[in-house]
This record gives sequence, C-alpha cells and structure tokens, in this order.
Amino acid sequence: MPFFVSATIASPSRTRYLTFIAALLAVCASSTALAQAWPQRPIKVVIPFPPGGPSDLVMRTAAEKILANLKQPIVIENQPGAGGNIGAATVARASPDGYTFLFATDTLLTVNPHVYKSMPFKLDDLKPISVLSSFSQTLVCNPSLGVKTVSELIAKSKTTPLSYASGGAGVPGHLSTELLLSMTGMQMTHIPYKGPAPAMQDVLANQVPCGLLAGPTVLPHVRSGKLTALAVSGQARSPSLPEVPTMDEAGVKGYEADFSLILMAPKQVPDDIVGKFRQAIVDALRTPEATERLKASDQIVIGSTPEQAVAKVAKDFAKWGAVSRKIGLSLD
Repeated sequence: MPFFVSATIASPSRTRYLTFIAALLAVCASSTALAQAWPQRPIKVVIPFPPGGPSDLVMRTAAEKILANLKQPIVIENQPGAGGNIGAATVARASPDGYTFLFATDTLLTVNPHVYKSMPFKLDDLKPISVLSSFSQTLVCNPSLGVKTVSELIAKSKTTPLSYASGGAGVPGHLSTELLLSMTGMQMTHIPYKGPAPAMQDVLANQVPCGLLAGPTVLPHVRSGKLTALAVSGQARSPSLPEVPTMDEAGVKGYEADFSLILMAPKQVPDDIVGKFRQAIVDALRTPEATERLKASDQIVIGSTPEQAVAKVAKDFAKWGAVSRKIGLSLD
C-alpha cells in the first residue's frame, strides 16, 4: 500500500504518525552520522582478568593493526575480579557511544550466571559482537600412571582411585573434566589450584595424576616427555599438538568443550559502529603474523558474526548450566 494513503487517517492521528516517522528518521540519521565519524578518540577495551592472559594476547596482537586501520589507539584496561563480573559490569554501565568494549572468555556469559547467586549486570545489558578466537584444554597425566589413551584412563579409573587437577573451581579445565566424567561414568576427585601453573606443577610431581589444563601451560612438558597428552577437549585438534586426538576421536563420542574469547559491547551501541570495530579486529587477527602468534598460544582465530556469537553463547550456556547444576557448583 502506498505511503500517501495515510492521508485517510484523521488529521490529529496523521500528525502524530508523521511526527513519529520524522523522529525515527532523525534518530537513524543521527546514528549513521555518529558511525561515520567514529572513532574520534581512543577506544577502551576492558579485559576483566589480570594482565598476561589469552585475552590480553589477542587484543595486544590486534592493537597495532587496528590503529593503522581506524587511526585511533586501543587502550586495554584490566579489571579483574569475581570471575570477570567486575569488568563486565563496568562495560554494561558504560555510555553506548562506541568507545568502551569488553573482551572476555565466554564463561563470563555461559558459566557465571549459573554459579554466582548475584550478578552485578544483566546478560542482555551486553551484546556479543564476535567470537574472535577459540581454545581448548589438554588432558595430561603423569607418565607414572601408565596410561597413554583416554580408554586406558577410563579402565584405570575402575580399579584405582584417581584425582585430577584444575586451575580452580569453575574454570574451563574443571568444567571440561566434569563433562568428561559425566559422559564416561569415570570417578575422579577434583583438586582445585589457584591457576593452571601450580596445578601443572603437582601433576609433574605426581602429587595429582592427571589434569585437563591449558595447552600453553603443558605444551613444553608434553614435548619433553614429562607429561603424557591423552586428548584435547575441543572439536578440532590443537594447532600446537596436532598429533593428539580430540576426545571425540579418542572414543568419547559427542564430547566437545571449546572455549571462546568474545568481543562485546553495551547493548545500545549502534550496529554500524559495532560492525566497523568488529571488521577492524577480525582483519587484524587474520593476518599471517597474528594467526601464527595465536597458534603458538594454542588459539584458533575465528572472527565470527554477531549472530554466530549469540548462537555459540546460547549453546554453551545450556551445556555448562547442566554441568554446574550436576556438581552443585557455587562461587559466592
């Protein structure tokens, strides 16, 4: 129906209707103008974890290329605490002007809502922009345990009390192992540590026989023969240990525990700005130099669309929620 047929509307209603349309067009024009002018000052990216982690590595790897593209620097601000909740709350409350973003492990959205009774922000206060990279965990055991495959570990668990180390309650290694136990019927006691490094040290010392730990943490010890790698948790093999099978390939059919680093923004940031920033980061990470640097840290560059990021979060929210409830995990 042609737009001018609205002339049949009674005059006061027609006036209000046209006023609404004019206001809507003005907002759209303003949003487009803002996006075209953006950025005009440095862009802050909040990382809600301590410096030196995988989020830091990805963003610092991309920062120089982003500067060359957008002509504005990236300012990385680490705000650790409460599993990432503190930094996330800062971004959720930030002005939606396109100058404050969040870059974090997906567990912030897929695990924290299940294990923290009180969240300082609402999930829909943030919108996922892109899964920039993914990583998995590596199941390793001390060679003295005498197992070299997942099948051998499952058999061993039926005759010998076993335990496993992780970098702490609720971290990827903890949840990935509990998923493995639930899918195989194995029983292993969880021994949490304050980070993957001390967990790895006790597996090396045979204080704890096994651990599902971050690839870069265990890689040199696997290559030296001090640890035996049984499998990786992700859908694909590790770029650092391509000879090690996935859990699915090792016989645990349907097992998948990939974790992601996700770029997010306050929900009202205009889509044009979101798209412009996403493209700048994805282009920076897809250069050969950046891809190789992340590969060395056991990360795979993804660069998903916002829709793919939302779907990934929804899928893992359900999966890790079920695991968290099964083990009664609570972090506050």
